[in-house]
Amino acid sequence: MIWLKWCAFGLLGFTILAVLVLTIGSLMSLDWKKQHTAASDNLRSLNEVRTTPGGLALIPVGDMRFRARVANLSSQGEGIIMLHGFPQTSVSWKPLIDAAAARGYRAIAFDQRGYSPGARPGGIDAYTINQLVSDVIGVADAAGFDRFHLVGHDWGSAVGWSVVMAHPERILTWSSLSIAHPFAFVQAVQSDPDQKKRSRYFLLFRTPWLPELLLSFNNFQRLRSVAYQSAPPDHMDEYMSVFAEPGALTGALNWYRAMGRGSSPPADPNIETPVLFIWGNRDPAAGRKAVELQEQYIRGVYRKIELDAGHWLLETRTDDVVNAVLDHIATVSDPAEGSFLSNQN
Repeated sequence: MIWLKWCAFGLLGFTILAVLVLTIGSLMSLDWKKQHTAASDNLRSLNEVRTTPGGLALIPVGDMRFRARVANLSSQGEGIIMLHGFPQTSVSWKPLIDAAAARGYRAIAFDQRGYSPGARPGGIDAYTINQLVSDVIGVADAAGFDRFHLVGHDWGSAVGWSVVMAHPERILTWSSLSIAHPFAFVQAVQSDPDQKKRSRYFLLFRTPWLPELLLSFNNFQRLRSVAYQSAPPDHMDEYMSVFAEPGALTGALNWYRAMGRGSSPPADPNIETPVLFIWGNRDPAAGRKAVELQEQYIRGVYRKIELDAGHWLLETRTDDVVNAVLDHIATVSDPAEGSFLSNQN
């Protein structure tokens, strides 16, 4: 029995040492000077960039300030709001921002709650889906977008579906990348073994403190290898400047930890807003079952595009995504064309 005790002590000692190494390696990877926050604090206000071609700005919503990329706000064009996913920021939308502005649209992509230094509340309950939806509407109100086109990827797509269900009167068109209707996604997780396997990483991301240590250890080596292999260098620089700040990665991961908290399903999950859905059939996180199931919830214009691609569609299939989204927006905006597009695939 003595050897069992020594094995137990050895295992405990190894575990403590591993956690200690992870913690030290994680803390050494962080930017304790918070250079990204300092740069964000010096950005112009939304009003100051309304008469310029665009750039970075701060958008106030209640007691929070969202760091955002804006373009062409001085025009009379329709508004487009873009929602990024995890672990990214508004810079991922730069190709679409530029292309949309060139076509005369007013474009906004903002760093969402937890990602913006001025919108990083503490506690898991500050990151429920209802509050993320309210942020989108708050940004739209601040920009003067009464009705607007909405585009989202990954977690931004999950939020976007909820915005469309909660505020259909505000949304002109909805373009979703990678993540299907949340009701369909939940159905797939519950019934489809393939999607259950793909979503197992949720369990890790919902645990306290451990994912922060694993992802930030050794200068964020794990995060870089999993999420940023396709990212352009300037995008990578921004992602690292954001997540290197203490608390930023926790804010982003709190989206996962808040799943199921403080929200109730909408009375009517059916969607009549014109929908474009773009999915990569080699996406490791989102399988085919949810894509098939979501069609039961879409009652209006629906176009589905399946690409031979993975999850990072904006980086690997940039032109396909940009052209499809802008074509969807332009066609549906034209009343003479909209009636011919219902349930196209």
